[in-house]
Amino acid sequence: MADGAMATLLCFGLGYSAEHFVGEFGEKFDRIIGTVRSAGRAAELKTRLNGCCDMLVFDGASVTTDLERAIEEAAYVLVSAPPDENGDPVLAACGDALAKAAHVRSIVYLSTIGVYGDFGGAWVDEATPVHPGLGRGDARLTAERAWQNFSARHGAAVAVLRLAGIYGPGQNALGQIERGSARRIAKPGQVFNRIHVADIAQAIDAAFARGASGIFNVVDDEPTPSGDPIAFAAELMGLAPPPEIPFEQAAPSMSPMALSFWQECRRVRNDKLKRELGVVLRYPTYREGLRALFVSR
Repeated sequence: MADGAMATLLCFGLGYSAEHFVGEFGEKFDRIIGTVRSAGRAAELKTRLNGCCDMLVFDGASVTTDLERAIEEAAYVLVSAPPDENGDPVLAACGDALAKAAHVRSIVYLSTIGVYGDFGGAWVDEATPVHPGLGRGDARLTAERAWQNFSARHGAAVAVLRLAGIYGPGQNALGQIERGSARRIAKPGQVFNRIHVADIAQAIDAAFARGASGIFNVVDDEPTPSGDPIAFAAELMGLAPPPEIPFEQAAPSMSPMALSFWQECRRVRNDKLKRELGVVLRYPTYREGLRALFVSR
C-alpha cells in the first residue's frame, strides 16, 4: 500500500477501532495523521501510540490550516467520527477539501448494522432494504448515504463498513466479569452479532488495499443471545456465570442507548466481506475471540 511519499493515512476520529487499525497496519503508511476533539486527548493518544501519529484537533466544525494540509496530503482516509445533529461532520466541514484533494485513493467510513432496523431475528445482508427505527440508526443511514453521494459525484472509492457490536482488548465480557458489571440478560429470541476489533482492522486494510466501494457488513459468523459470551467468559475464568436476569426486570435500569439495542433483532450475514474483500475472520465467533483475549491476559 505504501508505495510512495504520498501514502499518508488521515483518520477522522481516532477512536477504539481506528487506533487498533493504526496499531496493526500503521507501518504500511509513510505518515499517519489523526483527529480528536481536544488537545488533551491528542497528547494522550500521541504518547500511547509512541508518537507514530501526528495528532490534530478537529471539533467537527472548524477546519484549521494544518487539517487542510493533511487533507491535501492524504492518500487514504478513515472516517470513524459519528454523525451529529447536523449530519456527518467530516463531509460538512471538509467535504469540499476532500473533493479537491489530488492524492486521495480510498475512503473508508465506519457505520453500524443498526441502520437495518428490526427484522424479528431474520437474516439480512447488504441487499436488504434498511428501515432504521431509532434516531441513532437513522442518523447513521443519512451519513452513509451522504458518503455514497460523495463517491458518486466525485468518482471517489468509498467503502461503508457496517460494524456489529465491537469487543476486544479492554472492552469484553472478561473485563465485565472482573469489574462485577456483567449482566446476563435473557430475552427469548433476541440475538446479536459481534465483531472483534482485530477483524475490523483487517476489513479496513482490505478495503484500502482494494480501493473498495460499496457497503460491507463487518460481523461475526454466529449471532447469539447476549448472555452467551458472558457465560463463556465465566467458564474460561473458572467462575460461575452471573444469574440470568429477565429483560423486563433489567430494562428499567438501562440507558436509552442500551435499551435501543434490545428493541431490534436481526441476524446479519458477512458473505460479501469474505467474497469481495477476501477477509478471513480471525475470530469467527465470540468463543475464539474471548479465548484469545483470556490467553493474552
